[in-house]
Amino acid sequence: MTDNVERSLIIESERVFAANRSTLFSAFSDPDLLAKWWGPHGFTNRIEQFEFRNGGTWMIVMTSSSNTDFANHWTFEDIRPEERIKAFHHGPMHAFALDIGLHEADAGTRLTWRMSFEDTEANREIEKFLAAANEQNFDRLETLLSETEKER
Repeated sequence: MTDNVERSLIIESERVFAANRSTLFSAFSDPDLLAKWWGPHGFTNRIEQFEFRNGGTWMIVMTSSSNTDFANHWTFEDIRPEERIKAFHHGPMHAFALDIGLHEADAGTRLTWRMSFEDTEANREIEKFLAAANEQNFDRLETLLSETEKER
């Protein structure tokens, strides 16, 4: 993977969540919480390895509504509590870098989500799907945060 903008396909999404940065960061750093919301609608997750530190490994099996398993291998590259999580998705398909930012906002926290892929035909074909899947991820995260707030 290269950071050369000319060779990169970038997918960016963002949303403001009615939660502080600490709460939002916990939804990423706590594997039990992360498993509840990660991925598009219809997926469940089993986290098999979660070393939430710079250089740490994250292995997650995402299961679709049709019971198809998708094993995913990640490496955490740069974690700054309540500020940033940068990770690299090795596969099995579509290697990419993910840079998540948490920023103060009037109504809570603005989450920025930037995916950087090598600009290939295959990656361009999944671009629209991934933009929609990111929004579904955000919907699921918003639901989790709302449910967590109700439990307090």
